[in-house]
Amino acid sequence: MKQKNTVKLTAATFAIIGAGAIFFYSAAEMTYAANSKKVEKVPTSYQVSDHLETELPNPETKEEDGAKVNNSVSMDSLNTGTPTDTDLTMEEAAEIGNQYLKDIFGLDLEGAYVSMSYNPGTVTFPRAFWSGVVSFQKELKPETTRWTYMMDAVTGELFTIYYDKQLDVTVSLDNDAALEKDYRLYAELAQKKTEECKLLDSPVDRVEYNCQGYSGNNPTISVDVIGENGEIVNMAFSRYDQTFLGFLTDTSRKITESALDNIMEEGVWGETEEFENNAITYKTNVAK
Repeated sequence: MKQKNTVKLTAATFAIIGAGAIFFYSAAEMTYAANSKKVEKVPTSYQVSDHLETELPNPETKEEDGAKVNNSVSMDSLNTGTPTDTDLTMEEAAEIGNQYLKDIFGLDLEGAYVSMSYNPGTVTFPRAFWSGVVSFQKELKPETTRWTYMMDAVTGELFTIYYDKQLDVTVSLDNDAALEKDYRLYAELAQKKTEECKLLDSPVDRVEYNCQGYSGNNPTISVDVIGENGEIVNMAFSRYDQTFLGFLTDTSRKITESALDNIMEEGVWGETEEFENNAITYKTNVAK
């Protein structure tokens, strides 16, 4: 189906770069501008669901399991967006992001460096969002292990979250043809993680192969976890050691697909040069 092709567009971009939320959507815009094809229109509504949503933190309470979590939160030096009065503050968004990282990856944020960015929305993702890059090194380098996330700027609903670590071995990044036919191991891992983190509002109906790619020197595989109600979570794993790397939520997918539909209807592909500059800016930032 053409709708499936759109899912694969975003999933492939996600599987290949794995560097962060802002760069992901900039790259998606460049990819779509260069390879635009007509897609089916998918009616979409964006009520905030009960899952993947965190209560706003009490600004006077920053304790986790009875112990204060000390980490450094700052606005990214390349940030250009300004949150509105209705948006979460940087500190609130970072606290919510910390909770997502703890719940999904089991990450202890003690001593972490959190770099935040605000974006009022892009052509292919017309929703204001906060994004964060978390690491345990003050100066980010291309090989730095990092966790990234992107959330709704107002509600804190999670859109995407990702873990990126360079391997200390050299492995092939080529597609594994056998996995296209037999991806049962990753389907089982994806269903288990989906149920563990309650990523869908309904029981899992099936898991389908989506694509293969790479993140840095780490070969990846992406699968779609599909709920009985039609929700889709796109989940990625390392093909090298089966490490869980992250996912795109159903809300994120719907927002992007709806935006692409609108672009097709209006016949506007966006300014590719601007998208390229955004991507270069983010890549420069993570390589500082």
